[in-house]
Amino acid sequence: MRDTAIRYIHVDSPIGPILLAGSDECLCISSFPKGRGVRRPEPEWVEDASALKETARQLTAYFAGELTEFDLTLAPHGSDFEMAVWAELERIPFGETVSYGDIATRIGEPLSSSRAVGTACGANPLPIFIPCHRVVGADGSLTGFGGGLPTKRFLLDLEFRIKPPAGTLFAL
Repeated sequence: MRDTAIRYIHVDSPIGPILLAGSDECLCISSFPKGRGVRRPEPEWVEDASALKETARQLTAYFAGELTEFDLTLAPHGSDFEMAVWAELERIPFGETVSYGDIATRIGEPLSSSRAVGTACGANPLPIFIPCHRVVGADGSLTGFGGGLPTKRFLLDLEFRIKPPAGTLFAL
């Protein structure tokens, strides 16, 4: 029988150590070091410095400006609505932003579902990898983010330095 324990590591980044949890086959959880969405390792998880090496490599390359698209197997868990929102977030190109209302209409929901989209973004178990930081208010303002607005701004600034925005809602 295969060992199915969730393994975790912390990867150093310019915004602090990021928690990665899952297996070498898939990533289940990532978490910022601070903010309202912080996750901590569960008691049954196993800290394993040899785990998630490819995930750590890609995350490090992202922060170094050398990677604009992750090639990993992600395994988020959520409601059908959350899964639809998260799938749509994965379609937002690197260095671009869309509004919460845009996401609602793209998944076939009315514009009035914008708040529900925001709630789903807040429940995103894989921030950065499922890029909820690329979702902004209808007027282009930075709103709500589990890692805190300074982290959201940092991530967008990082992406905009690599790929300057063209037609994006958010302006530096």
